[in-house]
Amino acid sequence: MDQHKHLNCPVDATLRLIGGKYKALILWHLIDGPLRYGALSRIIPQATPKMLTQQLRELEADGLISRTVYPVVPPRVDYALTAFGHSLVPVLSVMYDWGEDYMKERGIAITCSMKAAST
Repeated sequence: MDQHKHLNCPVDATLRLIGGKYKALILWHLIDGPLRYGALSRIIPQATPKMLTQQLRELEADGLISRTVYPVVPPRVDYALTAFGHSLVPVLSVMYDWGEDYMKERGIAITCSMKAAST
């Protein structure tokens, strides 16, 4: 409960959960289903392995994603949105819409698509 004692604004609460450097992107890319670490690192190439791992751990600790390890060789690990993580889909969709308008107004190419699950 101590981690919540400094919260006094709902925007702050939201940003504490998704405000990491790549957290919103990770959540966005998990909307359509589980992905492996390698797929996430290819989708978000600007994230260093250390940073991506840190962001995934924080999202898991906050209950937004789950990490499933399969007992195979080599080990297979999938990351997926939890029900709590899915509750952020409307927020992420609004962020996408705003960003899409911003990028279009400035002639910036959009290379990531609107997720089927958010429409």
